[in-house]
Amino acid sequence: MEQKLFDSELRVMEHLWRDGDLTAGVLAKRLTEETGWNRNTTYTVIKKLVSKQVIERLEPNFLCHALVSKEEVQQQEAENLLDKLFDGSPSLLFSSFLGNQKSLPPEEIQRLRQLVEELK
Repeated sequence: MEQKLFDSELRVMEHLWRDGDLTAGVLAKRLTEETGWNRNTTYTVIKKLVSKQVIERLEPNFLCHALVSKEEVQQQEAENLLDKLFDGSPSLLFSSFLGNQKSLPPEEIQRLRQLVEELK
């Protein structure tokens, strides 16, 4: 996945990642209830996702199927953030993040240690 997903597009994707394939009608109904979007707004966002090749439209019933996983999008967004704000440096990102934390819960500290050990 090369293109950035906007917040509105991520809202649609969250439903597909959580619940699997859904019709455009079901997505429109859910997003109307959740965000107040009208049906046309949801369909416009779906069209954009199709053009970005992030979802595909299947028949019958305009079934929407995710072509990328949530993990792929998270990875891409993390890389974009790292490049954009931290000159591609993970240590600068972590330093910035940890510098703003008053205290991390012990389980978070342990999880960070595990991640570092896995990288060795």
